[in-house]
Amino acid sequence: MAKVFIVGGAGKIAIRLSKILAERGHAPSALHRKPEQAATITAQGAAPVLGDLTKLTVDELAGKIAGSDVVVFSAGAGGAGLEVTNAIDGKGLELAVDAAQKAGVKRFLLVSVFPDALRDDERNAGFENYIRVKKQSDVYLAASALDWVIVRPGTLTDDTGTGLISAGAAIPYGEVTRDDVAAFLAELVDHPATNTVILELTSGSTPIQAVILR
Repeated sequence: MAKVFIVGGAGKIAIRLSKILAERGHAPSALHRKPEQAATITAQGAAPVLGDLTKLTVDELAGKIAGSDVVVFSAGAGGAGLEVTNAIDGKGLELAVDAAQKAGVKRFLLVSVFPDALRDDERNAGFENYIRVKKQSDVYLAASALDWVIVRPGTLTDDTGTGLISAGAAIPYGEVTRDDVAAFLAELVDHPATNTVILELTSGSTPIQAVILR
């Protein structure tokens, strides 16, 4: 059993991940900002941990993370604007990395973004800032002493997952379900030998477990 601390624990991927982890016998905890989110988190089998990523200090977050085996960072501003993106996707990630190291937690999984995301759509300052911040966050984590994995999913959908994906250091851009991203993260929790690697992720034809084990 692994103790898994999920940052951004009320998000769509995180909620799915909590349910999978709990069903596998792990002990997920989920950091969330709004008190009313606790009931939903609890219903998925995770322990709710109240805290605002934009207000916590490194020491405060390290205290919440302490005792965990894995940290999963799945927080995101969700298009709420430049300042919120910088605070959550940028500084928030850096805070979580520093807190994990301070708490002595070695394994860190980051849900990032596919570098080709929406490249064919109309460009705007907010989205370009988002891509820039996510890349800087990837760099920050990769430069740490943690056993990290950076997952870069394609365009996310709420379709039912198939359990079949394509994943690799560089693959063609495409869509992927949130179900399958969560299942992929759960497999990474179960296979700690997979580390210090960036994996792009889309729907495909290979079973998730087979991708992890190869």
